Amino acid sequence: MVSKLDQTINFHRQALGLRAYRQQVLATNIANSDTPNYKARDIDFTSALQNALAGKNASDLQLSTTAARHLPGTGNSGPASLQYRTVHQPSADGNTVDMDVERAKFAENAMQYEASLQFIGGQFKTMLTAIQGQSGQ
Repeated sequence: MVSKLDQTINFHRQALGLRAYRQQVLATNIANSDTPNYKARDIDFTSALQNALAGKNASDLQLSTTAARHLPGTGNSGPASLQYRTVHQPSADGNTVDMDVERAKFAENAMQYEASLQFIGGQFKTMLTAIQGQSGQ
């Protein structure tokens, strides 16, 4: 029972982190809607969640060291790799942000984030009730 609860909490923790990251990416797209040559970005949420649950970080980039005193670093840009959004209607200034698409994706992602919060909150309430037992009996 505990391992199943731990798996559920881990799933929602990973999903919430990716949803928050995606919200930042979508907000950046909206903020740059008037920036010439700005290219809209997004993440593939499904594959990013699968990678996160498997313990893989798709955005880890190992830097090469050419001397013994160089520090090995990672070029970690975020929890998921960014992809360019497919352009439906190109603009004259090279900007690929479609505000209707961005607003819809932003609202959808916000609703899914809130749904995950509600679900995990319900799980914790159920667990608390089970621990405390039924009062008044």
